[in-house]
Amino acid sequence: MEFPYAIFTFLATVLLLLLVCFLALQVKFVTGKSIKDTKYPPVAGTVLGLLFNFNTLFEYLTEVAEKHPTFRLLAQDQSEIFTTDARNVEHILKSSFDKYTKGQYLQEKTKDLFGQGIFVVDGVNWRQQRKLASFEFSTRILRDFSCNIFRKNAVKLIRNVSQLSMANDIIDIQEMLMKYSLDSIFKVGFGADLNCMEGSNSVGSTFIKAFDDATSLVYWRYIDPTWKVQRLLSIGFEASLAKNVKFVHKFVQEVITKKKEQMEMQQNNDKEDILSRFLIESKKDPDKMNDQYLQDIILSFVLAGKDTTANTLSWFFYLLCKNPQVQERIVQEIRETIQGNSIDEFLENVTDEAFEKMHYLHAALSETLRLYPAVPLDGRCAEADDILPDGYKVKKGDNVYYIAYAMGRMANIWGDDAKDFKPERWLNNGSFQPESPFKFIAFHAGPRICLGKDFAYRQMKIVSIGLLRYFRFKLADEKRAVMYQPMFTLHVKGGLHLLAISRPD
Repeated sequence: MEFPYAIFTFLATVLLLLLVCFLALQVKFVTGKSIKDTKYPPVAGTVLGLLFNFNTLFEYLTEVAEKHPTFRLLAQDQSEIFTTDARNVEHILKSSFDKYTKGQYLQEKTKDLFGQGIFVVDGVNWRQQRKLASFEFSTRILRDFSCNIFRKNAVKLIRNVSQLSMANDIIDIQEMLMKYSLDSIFKVGFGADLNCMEGSNSVGSTFIKAFDDATSLVYWRYIDPTWKVQRLLSIGFEASLAKNVKFVHKFVQEVITKKKEQMEMQQNNDKEDILSRFLIESKKDPDKMNDQYLQDIILSFVLAGKDTTANTLSWFFYLLCKNPQVQERIVQEIRETIQGNSIDEFLENVTDEAFEKMHYLHAALSETLRLYPAVPLDGRCAEADDILPDGYKVKKGDNVYYIAYAMGRMANIWGDDAKDFKPERWLNNGSFQPESPFKFIAFHAGPRICLGKDFAYRQMKIVSIGLLRYFRFKLADEKRAVMYQPMFTLHVKGGLHLLAISRPD
């Protein structure tokens, strides 16, 4: 059958128009950008480079940063500035905090999923959420309640791993840790039992997938310049994103409704979970702190409590498999510090007092976060023209990103062995020695430093101590490359498949 000439002409015209648009976009990229002006960061390309290098995004940024600690990628309306200079990080996160905000650029891309949550808002909304959350995280009630939940769920996790270990089955430890983290954050944060680890709540497992897919697709908006068109036409990845967001929001609204009903029935509510406390606070300003506002707050806590902990622990076990001598040294520290006959008794003895004696474990977790930060890339938007401490100018509207993933690999920050997994770098005569938060940026820094830092360390220690006490881990396939999935948080792409070998008592 002869191909119709009219169709051929039409397709050729479309391709020509696309080419013209692409060239016009490139012209706009470089027009008026002061490309050769040494007062501004050197230009390493355009933001289209992020698209072409998406699958290895953070390696790409690291390679550029090794040549230029601060550099620019040109965008249509502004420059995207990237830095690994700790002085610049301190400048935008602390010294000039009021000059740099999350900005409309980020909020436009994330509001469909996260709305007015604490991680994406500025000003009054941020201060209100920060103040309330800061108070709640400082209470002993929440600390004791959360640690109790972390221990109980760790017991379930150990028993699940034990069943798979006895059957010599391969374990996707990341999937199991995601279920553990989601069960824990929903109980601590919202007083809800999802029972994902027990497999009795298929809706909870569906929520995990929908939430992970949604965050991944939102991240893609930073790379694909056509996302607004796709959203308008409800096609492509935007159609999938809308479907996932709808499910996530419906699920969270049901959690809020159920919690309200429980609080009305329980006159002597113990108010242990975070949502209960926010609901009590919402009564003071019901117009402001409505269900939509509470939904946004919840999803921010889910992102912080599920992804960061589960992802960090996944990379932690990956690094222990690649460095078995570190794994055994941690086990030795565990055996010297914590006793217990049964799993329940052993976990009950995993306390803050025990943590204080376990400097090597803390160092190994911190070293994991240095190389595989839970949030590999973050930034702020300049609200006014500025000059960074390294001397480079920033124009109003420019986005300034600090590359935590690359910073952990910079020889000028950590030494020539920066890319090596070496917990000993954190120890001074056997005691843990912290680093500047502007150098070790895993928990951010300045006024917006992570409120849940201590909670995250406690949870990671409880889980890692429990699993390493009873199992020795190794990679199921030593030859399989382990890579990340580019998104807001650093997932292991395709899961982390391990074998768990029971340790003798």
